[in-house]
Amino acid sequence: QVHVMESGGGMVQAGDSLRLSCLVSGGIFSGYTMAWFRQAPGKQRELVAAVTSDGSTKYADSMKGRLTISRDNGKNTVYLQMNNLEPDHTATYYCAADRHRYSGGWIPTTSSAYEYWGQGTQVTVSS
Repeated sequence: QVHVMESGGGMVQAGDSLRLSCLVSGGIFSGYTMAWFRQAPGKQRELVAAVTSDGSTKYADSMKGRLTISRDNGKNTVYLQMNNLEPDHTATYYCAADRHRYSGGWIPTTSSAYEYWGQGTQVTVSS
């Protein structure tokens, strides 16, 4: 049984930074493609950032330059560093895991590709 748990959300002001963490238990974390998605009220869930088992990364164009995704296989944890946040970034942020390995720099961007999900952590950015 794979269990995914996010932490680190909260309420911040515009311009602030926040680091989200995601701990995965069960399975073989080092082989997973890990991703962060977000969903704002009334909107579809969308990919924010992803990292494969070999360290390839992908970022949402709308947030590129503000984000860094990283993983620590020794701690079964993936992180999302978000800088210079804006009110439009307010959403529930979800961590997701995909058991499949990918090569050639290709990374899945649709939520259906990811088998395991956390409950989400709320990020609220005030102006």
